[in-house]
Amino acid sequence: MKILVINGPNLNMLGKRNSKHYGFLTIFQINDKLKTQAKSRGINLVFFQSNHEGELIDFIQHNCQKASGVLINPGALTHYSYALADALKDANIPVIDVHLSDISNREDFRKINVLEEISVETVAGKKEKSYEEGLLKLVTHIKSSGH
Repeated sequence: MKILVINGPNLNMLGKRNSKHYGFLTIFQINDKLKTQAKSRGINLVFFQSNHEGELIDFIQHNCQKASGVLINPGALTHYSYALADALKDANIPVIDVHLSDISNREDFRKINVLEEISVETVAGKKEKSYEEGLLKLVTHIKSSGH
């Protein structure tokens, strides 16, 4: 099983951002935790991060055919990127979106999630644990749905 792990704008700055919302770990530390979790389950993870919406879309379009699912933290693109949502929908594989902070209890604009309708589930507000829980939920969904 191959899963794309995608991180959007500003997530390369984790570890330097507001720890109240985003925790203390860097994206590399989060990825290492996911690698450990995946290795014990025989899952191949492919990581990608970009601050550019088009690069995220290109990555999805070029890699979705050989993947079983997508675990994505779209960052601020969560709230307005219908182009990213369309690319994920067109990929026709299960998607779980994750968020380090609880987007439902932040500024009004952060309560909007344009991926909500295409995601199997949203996991938010658990810092790096959002990724770990999201990966488990995605793997369970893939196995139960036969994707």
